[in-house]
Amino acid sequence: MIAAAFAIPGDLNAPTGGYAYARRILPLLCDHGVTARHLALPGGFPFPDDAALQAAGDALAAIPASEVALVDGLAFGALPESVIARIAAPLVALVHHPLGLETGLSPEESARLIETERRALARARRVVATSETTAETLRADFDVPAERLSVAIPGTERAERAAGGGEVPHLLGVGAVVPRKGFDVLVAALAELADRPWRCTIAGSLDRDPATAAALRAQIERFGLSERITLSGALEPAALDDVYRSADIFVLPSRYEGYGMAFTEAMARGLPVVAAAAGAVPATVPPEAGVLVPPDDPAALAEALRKLLDDPAERLALSDAAFAHARGLPSWDDTARRVAEAIRETHEQ
Repeated sequence: MIAAAFAIPGDLNAPTGGYAYARRILPLLCDHGVTARHLALPGGFPFPDDAALQAAGDALAAIPASEVALVDGLAFGALPESVIARIAAPLVALVHHPLGLETGLSPEESARLIETERRALARARRVVATSETTAETLRADFDVPAERLSVAIPGTERAERAAGGGEVPHLLGVGAVVPRKGFDVLVAALAELADRPWRCTIAGSLDRDPATAAALRAQIERFGLSERITLSGALEPAALDDVYRSADIFVLPSRYEGYGMAFTEAMARGLPVVAAAAGAVPATVPPEAGVLVPPDDPAALAEALRKLLDDPAERLALSDAAFAHARGLPSWDDTARRVAEAIRETHEQ
C-alpha cells in the first residue's frame, strides 16, 4: 500500500462539488492500493491570511517524504513558491478549475491567482484534473505538460427518476449562490415567463457570498417573483433528494464550470437540463439531454425554458436521453481508481 496525505482546506463537509469529490474518493482510495489520510488545512483559501498560510505551510512541510501529498486545488493554486519549496513529499495537485477563472474576481486578483497557480503547478509531479476541459485549459494556459496530466471525472450514482411537480412544472437549480452560478440570469429569464405556470427552487448555500445572496433576493422581489421562487439554502442529502424527485427541469446558467457535478446528478434523475454553454458544460451535457444557450443571455435562457414548458413531449424526450446518458457515466470507484493511479505513478518516480 502507498501512503498519501490528502490535504484539503476548510470544512470537508461543506456542500460544494469540490468537497463532495474529496469526501467520496477518500474512503475508496484504499481499494486501489493507497492508504490516504485526511490532512485538514485552514479555511480562507484561495485568499488565506498570513496565519492560515503559515499553518498550511507547516502542515504540508510535516508530510514525510515517504508519503505522497495530494493537495486540493483550492489551496494548491494559491500557495506561493516559498511555501511549496518547504514540502518534502512528492506532490500531486487536484484541480477542479483554475482559481483565477472564478467569476467576480477583479482583473488584478484573477491575474495574480493565474500566475500563482501556474508557478505552483510547475512544482507538482502530477496534476489530476476533474474534466477533460480543465485538463485542456491547464495544458494550453498553465503550461502543464500532457505527460504530467491525468483526468479523473467525478463519479455519478444511479438515482431514482424524478416524478415531476404535477400540474405546475417545477424548475430546479442546485449550486451555491455565488456570481459564477448565474442565478441572476435565471431570475431575469423567469421574469420573462411570468405568464406561464411554473415554480422554481434554487438549492444552494446562501452564506458563501452574502452580498450576492442579498442581491438575488432583491432581484426576485423587484420582479414580483417571491411567491414563485424559493431560495432553500443548502439542503441535507435527503431533502435534496426530495427536491430533485419533484422537479421537471434542471436549470443552471453557470458562467463557468470545471465539470459540473450538479448536471450529472440531475441527468441521473432523468431531468432535462437547460444551461449556459460555458466551461465544461458542453462536454458534460450531451445535446440530446439538454438545451445550452450563450452565457449571460437571459432572453435566450427564457426562450429555451419557454419551449420546454410549452412542450411536454420534448421534455420527455430530453428526460429519457438524460437518464440513459447518466447510467453510462463513471462511478465514484472509477474516479478513485484514476486518482490512485496518479498517486502510484508519482510514488514510483
